[in-house]
Amino acid sequence: MAINIGDKAPDFTLVTKGAEGPELVKLSDLVGKSNLVLLFVPMAFTGVCTTEFCDISKGISAYEDLDAKVLGISGDNPFAQEAWAQKEGITIPLLSDYEHDVAKAYGVAYDQFLPDANLIMGGVAKRSAFVVDKEGIVRYAEVQDHPKNLPDFDKVQEALKGLG
Repeated sequence: MAINIGDKAPDFTLVTKGAEGPELVKLSDLVGKSNLVLLFVPMAFTGVCTTEFCDISKGISAYEDLDAKVLGISGDNPFAQEAWAQKEGITIPLLSDYEHDVAKAYGVAYDQFLPDANLIMGGVAKRSAFVVDKEGIVRYAEVQDHPKNLPDFDKVQEALKGLG
């Protein structure tokens, strides 16, 4: 089921690789503290995903200035995500949706085969962006069907500006 603007963001608990080892991150624990930007990507160590998260990491102050916390979500395990972050200088928190449950809850999981891209992507997340306000309501949603297409980050920031 697709998530639409105005919907309550589905809660989740995912693992991230923290300084002391694996840590659990629960969306409902973050709601109310800041606005959230959830960025789903298909896979670590791929060109477009690396470019996206490196660009976001370099420009993170623009999101912080808009009172937003950015979270990256992929189906990779947290140890692969940590290796990817260290290799590429990715500084945003990376959350492991290893079972693809969150991608399914947000309606962004790929079907088995993408004929247009000639790829097998079954279950992994489509490249997507969601803005969730401090009340836990989705205020922006963008889902890309082709894995090489990036979200419109100008529109993501416009949505954040509108939250005041």
